[in-house]
Amino acid sequence: MLQASATADLGKQVEKIRSEEEAGTAKSRVDSLLKKPLSADAAVQIAFWNNRGLQAAFNELGIADAQRMQASLPPNPRIAIARTTAPLALEIERQISGSILALVTLPARVEIANDRFRVAQLRTLENMLKLAADTRRQYYRAVAANQQVAALVQAKSTAEATAELFKRLGESGGVNKLNQARDFVFYAETGAQLAQARIQQRVEREKLIRLMGLWGEDLSALKLPGALPAMPRLATSREIEAEALKRRVDLQMARADLDALAKSLGLTQATRFVADIDLLGRRTYDRAFKADGDRERTIRRTLELEIEIPLFDFGQARAALAEETYMQAANKLAEKAINIRSEAREAYQVWRGTYDVSRLYQSQVLPLRKIIQEESLLQYNGMLIDVTQLIADARGRMMSQVAAVNAKRDFFIADVDFKHALIGGGVSGAAASAGAAPQGGGEPGH
Repeated sequence: MLQASATADLGKQVEKIRSEEEAGTAKSRVDSLLKKPLSADAAVQIAFWNNRGLQAAFNELGIADAQRMQASLPPNPRIAIARTTAPLALEIERQISGSILALVTLPARVEIANDRFRVAQLRTLENMLKLAADTRRQYYRAVAANQQVAALVQAKSTAEATAELFKRLGESGGVNKLNQARDFVFYAETGAQLAQARIQQRVEREKLIRLMGLWGEDLSALKLPGALPAMPRLATSREIEAEALKRRVDLQMARADLDALAKSLGLTQATRFVADIDLLGRRTYDRAFKADGDRERTIRRTLELEIEIPLFDFGQARAALAEETYMQAANKLAEKAINIRSEAREAYQVWRGTYDVSRLYQSQVLPLRKIIQEESLLQYNGMLIDVTQLIADARGRMMSQVAAVNAKRDFFIADVDFKHALIGGGVSGAAASAGAAPQGGGEPGH
């Protein structure tokens, strides 16, 4: 089931590592993917092979499978042996007992155990989808941090050359101290923003490393691209609510859990007046010694039925508990269905909106910023504007470049959120990411 879903929904391979040989095979596959610049798909595949938290989820599924197998077995009989001696008598009693109620209700309990194992499978699948979504989001954040650093490095280089020129002009008297100070502070602020961007770059890289489960020599082998990929063509999506209700793993898990609770409630209602019924088979061996030396031996076989009488507890508490638990799960399922519809609509709106914003930066804002800076430089050389305007235009272009990177990053994160809003695995909230990112104002690199 997990492999089929990983292939159908994500196009990736996933497997449980059970031995050192399988671990070595997974390590060699990871090493082969790390030999070239990492892509988002490769990052997810490495996480599936290398993330120990996912392997722990597979172990938890194995525990659930063992519990399911244990629940499918008949109840074990209980054997008791007693020996009583007296000066002239010896009694040995052997007893075997078993629960008839447990044996009669075995088919129903097996069915409930199978349903609970299905829930455990879906829970593991949800963990797998969440890991894939988190890894993709973090990949785009890490690559965007690289691109921001590259943009600020270029801006700092330009500001450094301008500052050197202004220093020489100031020494010759060609620029007054005010304009010279304005250029120097622009250079210093650019350097501070670059330092902050480099800190963020390291942080985002480390977060990605943790999700991929890398350590040791793998850290030096990891190579991330310097820029985000090109914007894809926008595809329309229809009937997103119906698709989300059909495919969401967490909704399937809630439905399966509700089915298991319904069957458990039915079993509780059927057995509410009976706590347990035990069948006992007893064999007693007696040997007595008479005064004249003769021996008397007796063997008695009995079959007994023990029934617990519900004198004070008629099962109302157990039935009420089971009913309330079922109704709680039913209400949570209804709430989840409503929330999933809303999450799908929200994810689509953010996905479409961030696409439009990123396209606007690429097609209009950045080209216009380039024209503005080039024209400002020409007018400054012609002594038509002062250095204040030139610096303002240079700062504006730098801020727009960083904001364009943030906008593209937010689109790719929204794309991940939109996909997983339909299949499950958690929605991280691209709107929060887009709202926190500067879109033409504020300090770049955050």
